[in-house]
Amino acid sequence: MNLTQNDTIKQRVNNNLGNMFCFEKKKYDEGIQYYRKAIEYSKKISDSSQIAFTNLNLTWALFDIGNYKEGEESLKIINSYYKKNKNDFVIVVLDMLNGMYYNFKNEDAKADFYFKEAIRLGNKLNEKSDLSYSHLEYSKLLLKQKDYKKAYENLEIYTRLNDEIYAEEKLEKANIEGINIELDEYKRTVDKIETERDLQYQSLKKTRIIVLLFIIAIFVLLLFLNSLIKNNRFRLKSNADLLVANEELIVANKKAEESALLKTQFVSTISHELRTPLYGVVGIADLLLEEHKELAKSPHLNSLKFSARYLLSLVNDILQINKIEENKIILDRMTFNLTDEFNMIKNSLSFIAKKNNNKIYIDVDPLIPESLIGDKLRFAQVLMNLVSNALKFTKNGKVDIIARQITLKEEVHSIEIKIQDNGIGIASLDQDKIFDKFVQVGRKELDYQGTGLGLSIVKRLLELFGSDIVVESELGKGTVFTFCIDFECNNLKINEIINNIQVDLTSSQIFKVLVVEDNHINQLITKKIIEKNNYSCIVVDDGFKALEILKNEVFDIILMDINMPLINGFETSRRIRMEGIDTPIIALTAFDKNEITDEAIMVGINDIIVKPFESVQLFKIINCLILKTKVVV
Repeated sequence: MNLTQNDTIKQRVNNNLGNMFCFEKKKYDEGIQYYRKAIEYSKKISDSSQIAFTNLNLTWALFDIGNYKEGEESLKIINSYYKKNKNDFVIVVLDMLNGMYYNFKNEDAKADFYFKEAIRLGNKLNEKSDLSYSHLEYSKLLLKQKDYKKAYENLEIYTRLNDEIYAEEKLEKANIEGINIELDEYKRTVDKIETERDLQYQSLKKTRIIVLLFIIAIFVLLLFLNSLIKNNRFRLKSNADLLVANEELIVANKKAEESALLKTQFVSTISHELRTPLYGVVGIADLLLEEHKELAKSPHLNSLKFSARYLLSLVNDILQINKIEENKIILDRMTFNLTDEFNMIKNSLSFIAKKNNNKIYIDVDPLIPESLIGDKLRFAQVLMNLVSNALKFTKNGKVDIIARQITLKEEVHSIEIKIQDNGIGIASLDQDKIFDKFVQVGRKELDYQGTGLGLSIVKRLLELFGSDIVVESELGKGTVFTFCIDFECNNLKINEIINNIQVDLTSSQIFKVLVVEDNHINQLITKKIIEKNNYSCIVVDDGFKALEILKNEVFDIILMDINMPLINGFETSRRIRMEGIDTPIIALTAFDKNEITDEAIMVGINDIIVKPFESVQLFKIINCLILKTKVVV
């Protein structure tokens, strides 16, 4: 298809490929992709009829596989088109699709109306194919309503119409065969004429007029045959070009998928390779502070900790934007207090605020309930990025965090959040760019640091919340970021969420811990953290040594690194479970948790903690798992 620049041809080809994959090969995923490409080309050439026609095919395919939610948007487009442009060509199928949609929505009255309209118009317009499918889908509605008699009658009509269509197709094929016989007869007739011509030529050799007329007739016939040959060659060449273009599209699509996979693997590998030494840096800095209290005020050690955590935040930003682009993020439902979240943000960013001599002010509408339900972690991430940006670009000023309740519908509170500063501001030319990836503005004189991903992550996270963000700014006067977000407030659901939260059950009992880790720095840090909490700890370098020691000793918990030479953490855990050992296993890994969760569950790993981690989090999970094991026993 890349051989032509004609968007109309590209639209037709993609639409036909969609029909072939969806309705002949039943490969709906591939067919739907071709339909979407056809719609893009239809928009390029501003062909509303083709947009509607392709959306009709797309809706039918999505409904066939039960994807009514995605098909709903396409159905709205076709309905809107038909209202403006009455078109008998699509009305039967459109009514049938509306019937299918309302059948799915359990609005039986509307579904019944549209199916009957489709059948009535199908009979009127003699659209046998569309009419047969209308009877088939109507029978499904009747079966659901337990009107078995009418359902059977519609199925009979569907079968009869299909038989008629099949018979007509056979007749058409027979007619084509008849035409071929007539062509053979025509050839024989031409041969006979040629023979008679030779006889007449001999007999009328001296008659110039007849000879001239005969030459003219032959010339016209040759021109006609030449035209037929050229047209046939052109058609064959076009078909060959389309086949080549199709093969190139398949190859290009495969390469794109491979490229996306390589990108994901690269980001995962880089994040793992960075997190592993960062665990060592952060861990050693914490150990130094704990063992040498006199270093607590050391600017060098504090700078080391800040730099390590800053580098970790950059790694997390890159991983986060990659997960958002691959649609791997699902919002959680947790209960939280809005004012508490604002204060947490304020306290977390106090270092940046003091550095630039800024003040943070919080203003929360009293109408907002104390407890809300939503994904507080990603909401906090949005606030953290916006407030840290405001503090970074403001000197000797202030940053306001303002929350106002806009509307209340049933139990959903729409809350407007404003992050306002009186800093350097953003030029009007740059305001459209700031939400793009890796874009940084206002860095001509000072280095404000950062990857340029913060605001891009904010915009994409707010899109997951069904929200958008608006920026108002003037150079030298400051910036205001505004977005509106919906949170639920339901006391029953809040109590249910609170009751399901795992409580940190501490224990004074000394537990025995086995650490399986090949990195010597990480061994040292993990061992120190565990022994500092009065737990007994044994460290081994690889999975084989872990299997050997487990034959002779019993442990309360196993901390398992995943990326190890000789035998990785997954295989080690699988072999431990094969030996009948039920000791809880916690994966301590630098991999992103979502990437390894499925495989971890399959091999019997009980939980996952990503390095670097807080020791409180580690012991909370250790105590919880050990307690569960003791209760089961």
